[in-house]
Amino acid sequence: MFHNIYKSHIIAITIILFCTVLLHADVLPNGQSKPAIDFPHFPDRLHVFVWRNWESVGLERMAAVLQTAPENIKKIAYSMGLPPYKEPSKDMMNRGYLSIIRRNWHLLSYDQLLTLLGWDEDKLAFTLKEDDFFWVKLGSQKPECPSLYYTKPDSKTLERCAEIKKFVTSCFGDILTQKKEARFGFVRSLTEVMLPDTRNRNADTVIGDNRIRFLYSYFGVFGDPLLNPDLDPYPDGLLQRLSQQGVNGVWLHTVLRQLAPGSLFPEDTRECATRVENLGKLVERAGRYGIKIYLYINEPRAMPESFFIGREHLRGGKEGDNYALCTSVLEVRQWLRDSLAYVFSRVPNLGGVFTITGSENFTHCWSHGREASGCPRCSKRPAGEVIAEVNRSIFEGVQSGSPDAAVIAWDWGWHDDWVETIIDGLPEDTYVMSVSEWSKPIIRGGIGSTVGEYSISSVGPGPRALKHLAIAKNRGLKTIAKMQVNCSWELSAVPYLPVMNTIEQHCRNLADTDIDGMMLSWSVGGYPSPNLELVSKFGQHTPPPGQVLPDIARERYGMQAVPDVLEAWTKFSNAFSEYPFHIMYVYSGPTQYGPSNLLYPEPTGYSATMIGFPYDDLDGWRAIYPADVLASQFEKLSSEWDKGLDSMRQAEKKDLNQKESKNLREDLIIAEAAYLHFKSSANLIRFITARNTLLSNTVKRDERTALASEIQALVSDEIRNAQSLYNLTCTDSRIGFEASNQYYYLPLDLVEKVINCDYILNTWLPEQVK
Repeated sequence: MFHNIYKSHIIAITIILFCTVLLHADVLPNGQSKPAIDFPHFPDRLHVFVWRNWESVGLERMAAVLQTAPENIKKIAYSMGLPPYKEPSKDMMNRGYLSIIRRNWHLLSYDQLLTLLGWDEDKLAFTLKEDDFFWVKLGSQKPECPSLYYTKPDSKTLERCAEIKKFVTSCFGDILTQKKEARFGFVRSLTEVMLPDTRNRNADTVIGDNRIRFLYSYFGVFGDPLLNPDLDPYPDGLLQRLSQQGVNGVWLHTVLRQLAPGSLFPEDTRECATRVENLGKLVERAGRYGIKIYLYINEPRAMPESFFIGREHLRGGKEGDNYALCTSVLEVRQWLRDSLAYVFSRVPNLGGVFTITGSENFTHCWSHGREASGCPRCSKRPAGEVIAEVNRSIFEGVQSGSPDAAVIAWDWGWHDDWVETIIDGLPEDTYVMSVSEWSKPIIRGGIGSTVGEYSISSVGPGPRALKHLAIAKNRGLKTIAKMQVNCSWELSAVPYLPVMNTIEQHCRNLADTDIDGMMLSWSVGGYPSPNLELVSKFGQHTPPPGQVLPDIARERYGMQAVPDVLEAWTKFSNAFSEYPFHIMYVYSGPTQYGPSNLLYPEPTGYSATMIGFPYDDLDGWRAIYPADVLASQFEKLSSEWDKGLDSMRQAEKKDLNQKESKNLREDLIIAEAAYLHFKSSANLIRFITARNTLLSNTVKRDERTALASEIQALVSDEIRNAQSLYNLTCTDSRIGFEASNQYYYLPLDLVEKVINCDYILNTWLPEQVK
């Protein structure tokens, strides 16, 4: 019997959103706070702090937090064997601030965290609330962290530091001091325009297809890039590379009231004008490469009760402390129209918008279902009617400003019984977009379920997409399929997964549905890659079977490497079909962090968070899978994936020119990193299962000995995995990065994992055996 995850997926997202709206912009929240986690592999919290910030925060800033001199920070660092200090680049604070917050979440109080960041409370509060639900990703609770200050290490602390230094040296030698690619090095690479310059070379003419193919920036910051040109999400080099791979659209996250001044929102007119001016410049630059800009519209955003004083007639349903701007009121719909007309009349060459009207932020009264959240007007109207009306208002505003712009209505979050009413109420020139793989039945490890979204391992289209797109086609509307081409939340810590057979099959399946475009990524998966090159081969005419993959392999690696590379891609694709997909696992499981996940000697008592902290919450990760099945699937996946690595290494031995060899080496590094993430996921599941059994005090002596041997083998393997991934991250700054979460881990986190493993093996485990 198949387990239907559709409802559980919507419930999970709704809970996330409910937690989000509870966050006041003017208060730093604590949630249900409890003591922070201890990290006994270090002497104390002071040493953890120095270690984790050594390669990401300036020395003076660290010293200011601890109220000491920079020299004392250096002494602590060098006593543990850390490499010579090097000032971090500005990118780490400008583009990696989420990583800095996350790695200090269990170490610093809010006051000290603000000192470390150099921020005020308002900026941190805004980031927690608006930066892709970051407060939720942190668990909607701030751990209790007493103020941390420098104290001179005593003899016992110095002895432990000497042990750490000796062990680190024995494991890594002089590798820690060798030159490595700086974090965010890929930004500089993707900013540079390649020769020959292909401006004015339209992507549509390159592949003979003018259907929409759009995605998100590989490194776009979710903050306010239109107000900060230094954080340009689409530099010319990236636009050029995307254009060459057939991409003709990219999208931006926007908040409408920040773009268009209006009577409902007395925003700073100068800042609105600056954003629109910068948007126009971006549109003009992208246009040189045949790429259009699309705005993500999730409106109108809910507002606090204070906003409605004197305009109570605009107030709709309530969620948390916020109220919807009720779209059953003409004034609100007129604001939507006027604001979009303002933007599109000033930037008429915008490609258009795509809307989410059934989820994400709390917007109109029916946006989260729940009987219109108690709105006295919308609760008396069908949900589908209200949602169609919102989309019509958006359409009218866009078309008023720019008649050629596209409006794409995404069915994300639309209940099945709403769909026909919504589609029937959309304007004739609207596109309807649906997640391709949604509701696709799968069986993994003998357990049946259906896919929600964010799955590459499950090849669409699924029944839901086929049904919704057919309804739209019957109405004469154009259709778009949303898919993940490079990577997904199954594994997002690498820029792309080399599962080319799987991607090709998905493209072939969609070719039979007569779609009018593809959304190729959400915030995850926007890297210019061989995967995108593959998709570009499916233009107006579907290529014959057996042609596309050999062509890409030959173009990228040379004729001699083709047989081995094709064999590798087949093995990777077959391996990935074993991924134990469930939306709760991909959101809360440990796979994103791979070998950087710590092994906790005692249960933390913390629940896993949404792509934030997996902790040791095995029961929270596994969803429908028993722990043994979950681990077995990752063992099966990694074993088969390793065979693909062998094939790629065989290709390396062939007579390749410099460019072919470089391409193969880079793609092999990515595939090796993915393998280590999958392998480590299995180890972590096995470790927690064995640890919990060992700590239960219900096992006999011989069973304890067997468990200890199993743990010893798992932990020893994790040391090797962490060492291997450390070497890869030093070579390639893309590993461990994803746009909306920034760096999941830094190189020194993998060294910390080795220290953690040594503590488990030589301190904790012997005590448990006794």
